[in-house]
Amino acid sequence: MLSFLAQIGADEMLNGLKAIGAGLGYGLAAVGPGVGIGIVVGNAISSMARQPESAGMVRTTMFLGIAFTEALALIGFVVFILLLPA
Repeated sequence: MLSFLAQIGADEMLNGLKAIGAGLGYGLAAVGPGVGIGIVVGNAISSMARQPESAGMVRTTMFLGIAFTEALALIGFVVFILLLPA
């Protein structure tokens, strides 16, 4: 194992660690919006079940909340792409 590590250049090791760090960064950036979308949809379903007559307004608000929450995941993906070649 140590002989394999000795054959890897410092630049190759640094590039590998950068790729791993960027992947972990995006993974962590996707966790928050995933939880947020789950909370938004769960609360919307709960309110639609309690008051079915307001389902149209709740559904519209739910989709807006999902869009804004998903924007956070897209920002994390863009940052991941920008940091990868650096």
